Amino acid sequence: MQPGNKHYTTMNARAETVGEKPTYRHAWQQGHLCLVPMTGFFEPCYESGKAERWRTSMADGMPFAVAGIWRAWQEEQGYTFSFSQLTINADTHPLLRRMHKLGDEKRSLVIVSPDDYDAWLGCKDPELARAYLVLQHAERLVGGPASEMR
Repeated sequence: MQPGNKHYTTMNARAETVGEKPTYRHAWQQGHLCLVPMTGFFEPCYESGKAERWRTSMADGMPFAVAGIWRAWQEEQGYTFSFSQLTINADTHPLLRRMHKLGDEKRSLVIVSPDDYDAWLGCKDPELARAYLVLQHAERLVGGPASEMR
């Protein structure tokens, strides 16, 4: 918790700069790591020439969790908590590089392997935590127009 900290509402934090940006630096250095459970996430695909909402999920249909950091600050009525999901470059990923506008950097949430949940949550060394910030193997993910996926 940072005294005098402001309320931040950012949903994503770039893994490359999470330890440097004032919004995230303290949480990253303190090892305030979390997992954000989900069954899929949505990104815009512009392959048709306009934004189409695409859903990405695990090929086996199972829920998964993405790497995050959390922050807390004291307010008049108690504490407020927030989290941000960590993102990494996805320019080389066969599925995820298809998202966002042509020419924009491609980004992806960091999916943490279930085998690494405990290690991620218990990691207090920011440099060691970076070892978990990798792209998910392409064959483990599926994606398509949200209107066609369940």
